[in-house]
Amino acid sequence: MEEKLKKLVLGCMVLIVFSGIGTVAFAEESATRAEVIEMCKAAGEMLLQDKDAAIAEIGNKNGKFVWKNTYVFLMNMDGRMLAHPMIPQLTEKENLLDVTDKNPKNPKKIFVEFIDIAQKNGDGWLWYMWPKPNDRTPVDKFTYIHRVGHTDMFVGAGIYK
Repeated sequence: MEEKLKKLVLGCMVLIVFSGIGTVAFAEESATRAEVIEMCKAAGEMLLQDKDAAIAEIGNKNGKFVWKNTYVFLMNMDGRMLAHPMIPQLTEKENLLDVTDKNPKNPKKIFVEFIDIAQKNGDGWLWYMWPKPNDRTPVDKFTYIHRVGHTDMFVGAGIYK
């Protein structure tokens, strides 16, 4: 019974978090694909130089990896969020492998696909449907994934169409 209650609470928390409730307002200016790639690579380099400092910086909502209308997040290959500047509670979850996008016709497990990109290609883009912060309507979102060296970590940042 306790396990079922935990799963129910976790499911509700994920729904609340990903529905846009409680998110921060972003600047109206959109990040470019080039900026997303540049910031992900910079975060990856920082992680290789000083992992603890990089995790703290990536998790800082006022840090250098939050800009315009996006941010860098950090995960491992087990599907665990290691740093997230906007929703730090995600780091408390065991993994996010069951979370699907909001495409009503063909939902995909986005975090599983992020891991697949990081493991097979090292970096790349994933298209999926996701609501913008403070909105419930899913729109096209493109997230760039960048594996951090030969570690089990990868960073990502997304832009909305």
